[in-house]
Amino acid sequence: MPLFSVIIPVYNKVNYIEETLKSVLEQRFTDYEIIIIDDGSTDSSLEIINQFLDNRICIYKQENKGVAAARNFGIEKSKGKLIAFLDADDYWFPNHLEEIVKLYHDFPNCGMYCNLYRIKTAKKYFQKISFRGIEKDFRGIVINYFYSNKPFRISWTSATAVPKYVLEFYNGFNSSVTIGEDIELWTKIGIKYPVALSNKITAIYNFIVPQSLSKQNINTMSLMNFEQFKEEEIKNKYLKEFLDIYKFFYAIQFKSIGKTKRAKKLFNSINKKNIGIQNQILFSLPSFFLKLLYSFKRKLKTIGIEFSTYN
Repeated sequence: MPLFSVIIPVYNKVNYIEETLKSVLEQRFTDYEIIIIDDGSTDSSLEIINQFLDNRICIYKQENKGVAAARNFGIEKSKGKLIAFLDADDYWFPNHLEEIVKLYHDFPNCGMYCNLYRIKTAKKYFQKISFRGIEKDFRGIVINYFYSNKPFRISWTSATAVPKYVLEFYNGFNSSVTIGEDIELWTKIGIKYPVALSNKITAIYNFIVPQSLSKQNINTMSLMNFEQFKEEEIKNKYLKEFLDIYKFFYAIQFKSIGKTKRAKKLFNSINKKNIGIQNQILFSLPSFFLKLLYSFKRKLKTIGIEFSTYN
C-alpha cells in the first residue's frame, strides 16, 4: 500500500499533461501511486499519458462530469493514506511529496498539509504569494487558518494533500458545485481540523492556461451554498471574512455580465467591513465599466502586472 495516491483529473490537456506527469515521476519521494481520471477528453491527452510506462500509473475513464466528480472517482480508487491533488496543467518540483511527508510525520493529526507555491501569470513571470500573519520562514500548524487565508489561499489544490479518512468523512468534493468546489471542501476541513504549512515552494499554478475554470463565464457555473457555514461564521469572524471575500468575487463577476439580481443577493449578504471601501465603490460601478475593467486586469496579469483590492 503506497503512502500517497496522486490524483490527476484530465480533460483536454494535451499541451500540458506530459510536463505535469513528468514532474510527478521525478519526485524524490517515490512511495506513491498515480491515479489519472480521464474526464471525457476529446483531444489526444490519453495518447500522451499512455506513452509513460510506469507501473505506478493507473488510468480510469469516465464521461465528462467535471473536476469534482473526477477527483472523487480518484479518491474512490485510491489506496494511499494521503491523497495529493495535482491539476493536469500544473507542476511539482522534485521535493513536493518529500516536504508533505515531513509535515505529515511532524504534525500527524492535521486535516490538510500544504506547501508553498508560485503562480505563473505570464510566460516569464511568477507571482509571489503571502499569507496574513505568517512569517516568510514559518513552518508548522497555522494558528488561525481563516485569518491567514489572505491575500492568497493557503490550501491551493495542487499544493495540498489530505488524509484519505478526512476526505471520506466529507464524501469528497461536492460534484454539484462547478466553481469553488475545492474552496468549499477546504473550508469544511479548516473548520474541523488543524492545517499544517510548509516553508518550501514546491509547486507552480499555471494561471496562463486558456480555458481554465477561473476564466469561464460565471453565469454557467454552480456556486457553493454559503448558507451551510452560517452557524460557524458566528463563532469565527475570520471565517465570515474569508467567505465574504469569495462572495464579493462572485458578486462582482455577476454584475460585470449584467446579472444584477444575483450580484446584489450575494453582495447584500456580505459584512461590508470585510471587503473595504474600495470594493464597495467598485461594486457600485456600471456593469459595462466593470466588464472593461476586469478584461483590462486579466490582460495586465498576462504580462506580469498585478494589482488587487483584497490586500
